[in-house]
Amino acid sequence: MRLFWLIFAACACAPACAEPVWPNSAVNRWQVEALAQGLNAEILAARSATAVLENWCGVHRLAAEAKVFAEQVAGAPVKAPTAEQRQRLGVGPHEPIKYRRVRLRCGAHVLSEADNFYVPARLTPEMNRTLETTDAPFGKVVKPLEPYRRTFFAQTLWSPVQTPGDAPDLNIPANLFEHRAVLYSRDNLPFSEVDEVYQRDLLDFPPQP
Repeated sequence: MRLFWLIFAACACAPACAEPVWPNSAVNRWQVEALAQGLNAEILAARSATAVLENWCGVHRLAAEAKVFAEQVAGAPVKAPTAEQRQRLGVGPHEPIKYRRVRLRCGAHVLSEADNFYVPARLTPEMNRTLETTDAPFGKVVKPLEPYRRTFFAQTLWSPVQTPGDAPDLNIPANLFEHRAVLYSRDNLPFSEVDEVYQRDLLDFPPQP
């Protein structure tokens, strides 16, 4: 049994296992479509995208431990919030807004890439310190605020059903779908805006029978 898990772990980390082959059949195209759109709808309906992603990671066994962490993108240029973003967050032109560019990972898999603008004055000092010094995902850090999301933009970036192609294997692109949302506290106070692009690693498991 131990040998089995050693082989399994080695495969999970090997480049050849990073993108499993989905044969380009009608059944598999519909299966990928259903999986991607089902996850899309689940995130749109959820209070926390992080919680949905952790559950997805566990159900599809993307890592030995179904735990999502935030990898800050080193060297990413800092983006200034626009006037429209400030308006959505309900802050004036001089109110400090912090920016993070992160990859949400589960094990070796990148599940989403996100721009996150947040108002530090609307978080606790401990939350701000955790965001600045750890790889904890934003959704977990702000959980005591009992946040909920309002998505104001969503789009599907790829559909295997609409563009099956002639290749023997499904050519799954890097970006599957995108959400832009504002996060609110239990007191209906906006404190963060996110732009999330969900990645093909979400489908990094073999087709189901």
